[in-house]
Amino acid sequence: MAFTLEINGKMVELSVPSNVAVAQRVACHMQRRIKEDDWRPFKSKEEAVKAWAKLGGIRVQVLKALDLL
Repeated sequence: MAFTLEINGKMVELSVPSNVAVAQRVACHMQRRIKEDDWRPFKSKEEAVKAWAKLGGIRVQVLKALDLL
């Protein structure tokens, strides 16, 4: 059974219910950084996104939903 969460008008499919809470936290964190233009400790938004994308998993799905990837 797949679970879904809408982020930025896009549906993110998650495998277990606990991942919904994780995706929500990641989305809030990323949205705050976008709003505040705060990419520390990275030098730029591009550097931050590249580093987060390397972590894979739910982060990548959220980054894609927020049009960062």
